[in-house]
Amino acid sequence: MGRRIFHADFNSFYASVACFLDPALRPHPVAVAGNPEMRHGIILAKNELAKKFGVKTGEAIWQAKQKCPLLITVKPDFDAYQKISAIGRTIYSEYSDRVEAFGLDENWIDVTASTTDMADAYRLAQVIRGRIREELGITVSIGVADNKVFAKLGSDIKKPDAVTLVSPDNYQRVAWPLPARELLYVGRATEAKLLKYGIVTIGDLATTPEAFLRAQFGKCGTMLHAFANGLDAAPVLHTVDQQPVKSVGNGLTTPRDLVNDEDVYLTISMLAESVAMRLREHGMRAKTAHLGVRDTGLLCFICQTKLDHPTNITIEISRACMQLFRAHYTWQTPIRSLTVSCSDLIGMDSPVQLSLFDDEAPRRKAEAAEVAVDDIRRRFGYRAIGRAIFLKDREIGLMAPKVDHTVHPVGYLQNATMDSVIGKR
Repeated sequence: MGRRIFHADFNSFYASVACFLDPALRPHPVAVAGNPEMRHGIILAKNELAKKFGVKTGEAIWQAKQKCPLLITVKPDFDAYQKISAIGRTIYSEYSDRVEAFGLDENWIDVTASTTDMADAYRLAQVIRGRIREELGITVSIGVADNKVFAKLGSDIKKPDAVTLVSPDNYQRVAWPLPARELLYVGRATEAKLLKYGIVTIGDLATTPEAFLRAQFGKCGTMLHAFANGLDAAPVLHTVDQQPVKSVGNGLTTPRDLVNDEDVYLTISMLAESVAMRLREHGMRAKTAHLGVRDTGLLCFICQTKLDHPTNITIEISRACMQLFRAHYTWQTPIRSLTVSCSDLIGMDSPVQLSLFDDEAPRRKAEAAEVAVDDIRRRFGYRAIGRAIFLKDREIGLMAPKVDHTVHPVGYLQNATMDSVIGKR
């Protein structure tokens, strides 16, 4: 009978939570936005009423208010988002022991064991949709399919508060006419390249010879061909098998443009301190560091490097990211925003291969010192203690990304190898 998988996506999640916390906002167009005085004045999320006025995620607040003069903006509340997200997963877990998070607002749910066929799965999805609306006060769109890729596609087809079935019987009629960009992992750059070859829809992608796609896109071409045909055997992970955290990252738009290496290192150090502190909170060390850069010309890139040792020490993360910056950026224009993140996480109690030629004592001492700083901050507040380097530029150095952090979703491909992605329909 095949698998039966849901992809549940909370609609306009940040804005919906804001309206749930303050019901007086519900009759109005609402957007969650950053702080314009700190150059974070962009729209992060908007409710359905704001969407009707053409308000878009990522545009400046002033642009949004030109479209919608009565738009109400509220600050993000990540603690609330995490709490509501956890409650949603608790509801999903009543129907399956396989609930896999894909960011705060999205989850895959494997209901094969609790349903008899696709029709039964569709009915169960309607039950869950009603429960989310009644118990959480927000809405959810659910895609129902026999694989994770088409389940996610289904949740995007009809919003808000809807259930869409993409089954082995109807996927050519439902999925194939959609633009190729609707498929998981077809971003703007991939879409532009596909269009060069006349590949416009998911159906075009599905019927293009795999050998041609592999020649143009490498292994990703094989993956995209499989996805377009619904050939995805990647499992929904057991809830107990999932690491609570798979990556930790902080990103921000700086209060002024960064114009030299010293500015960048100061900002990277501040972000790395936040990331390292969050790693220690989760009892983790990282083996890979990532740096994201966006300049005033809107050039964006992300690079990564393996760390010499699994670490949650600020200076080791910041130095690795600064080396990445110097290797990949030539100062054509000033920098507007930076992101530091870490992945390939292991527990602090995991065994690590030591080197005969490295002295581990200074590293252990540095980690112990940072743990002591964590304790001081928990007792007396984040700003009770800080690094002297941050006094060089108070405008940058006194920001607190640990308090107002950016949550980065977990990547799909971290959970699936190429062999497990491709199955047989």
